[in-house]
Amino acid sequence: MVYLYLLATLLFVFGIKRLTSVRTCLQGNRLSEVGMLVAIVTVLLVGTDVNWAVVVAGIVVGSGVGLVIAKRTPTTQMPEMVAALNGFGGVASALVAMAELLLNARLKLDGVALGDLGVVPAIANPATIIVGMVTLTGSFVAYGKLSGKKLSHPFDGGARHAFHAVLALLAIGMATWLVMTGSHLQMTFAVILLALVASTLGVFLVMPIGGADMPVVVSLLNSYSGIAAAFAGFVIASPLLIVVGALVGASGLILTQIMCKAMNRSLGNVLLGGMGGEETQAADAKDYKSIKSTSPEEVAMLLDGASSCIIVPGYGLAVAQAQHVVKDLADLLQKRGCQVRYAIHPVAGRMPGHMNVLLAESDVPYDQLWEMDRINGDFKNTDVAIVVGANDVVNPAAREPTGPIAGMPILDVDQARTVVVIKRSLSPGYAGIRNPLFDLPNCLMVFLDAKEALEGIVKEVKDLK
Repeated sequence: MVYLYLLATLLFVFGIKRLTSVRTCLQGNRLSEVGMLVAIVTVLLVGTDVNWAVVVAGIVVGSGVGLVIAKRTPTTQMPEMVAALNGFGGVASALVAMAELLLNARLKLDGVALGDLGVVPAIANPATIIVGMVTLTGSFVAYGKLSGKKLSHPFDGGARHAFHAVLALLAIGMATWLVMTGSHLQMTFAVILLALVASTLGVFLVMPIGGADMPVVVSLLNSYSGIAAAFAGFVIASPLLIVVGALVGASGLILTQIMCKAMNRSLGNVLLGGMGGEETQAADAKDYKSIKSTSPEEVAMLLDGASSCIIVPGYGLAVAQAQHVVKDLADLLQKRGCQVRYAIHPVAGRMPGHMNVLLAESDVPYDQLWEMDRINGDFKNTDVAIVVGANDVVNPAAREPTGPIAGMPILDVDQARTVVVIKRSLSPGYAGIRNPLFDLPNCLMVFLDAKEALEGIVKEVKDLK
């Protein structure tokens, strides 16, 4: 059985490694799925007191629910689904720890405290509950924010940090009581109160974070779910769960660091500063002075003489479900001798890799997906940059010393000879601020739904002689 555990671990490791590339991510998913199957089967084979009716029911119900969610969730709601799955992972680990505490025969004896069982159980059990419940509620606050809900923290600045500190101290106090009490009744109350305090802490920790920081929050909560699983592995003495949880936790932290770097933020600034959650004066049409509107017909004529084109996808592309049409346009332009590439900002969309997943769905060749650092220097030599539903990641306001997105690296689309922005209106992006790009002399605006605009451009390009 040890060799099966090792096999499952290796499959997870190589699966995660393959997930680091768009070209191999599907293989990574498959390897990880096989690793999970091996892990489940091995645990069931090793178990001496397995309730097979419960196991089979859990597999059937869980697989059914997962299949329905996967089939019914559109690409636009993928970030919300990922946030929800992070929360479910966290609460699953917390429930394991609670069950172990409340059903453990030794702990049911009055006079026997959790601390009497050793240092590892005394740390792992309360830690699993705290991290798991913070992950649950924090993930669903993130879910609400990603869905467009206006969730604001009741306190600002120092008062907010003090409130969080009080909740953290309460959690530590409940955990200490849980570890030291020798009464099973008191332990039950301590578990319930600890779960409630940790849940409250999770809500208020994520509530002040918003705007462009959401990809960071999603990846961090993913890491939390892995950390909770690793702690749960110590609770039930499962080496495989410890290893897998540690892999998820570590990979999530690495991804979080990548996201922070992409936004020029420190993790502490995101979590403590609440960047993106501050109130801003929403941009309005009256804030723009020299908007130049155009049509799909004029864009097609512009593309007729272009030798190079960079397409910048954003959340609006996902909302319009226009990924297949944008590929049709790219194919047409390439047939006419135009070089076409896609510029992918690390935090475009609402989660890490959102645009990569969206474009992969329409079979865009992997070699056409260029990361920000690789393509930014090419905009100045590009005839046309087409921005489809992106806003904050192309906003020159990020170059200003202050503001909600100040210092965030952006795609330098404004350096292209001509910029075409496809956007339904002049409404602000997720950060809620004005975009000076729209007022630049080389910027043309197409005020249409992304799919409608792209379909119009495709039709006109086909009609060109």
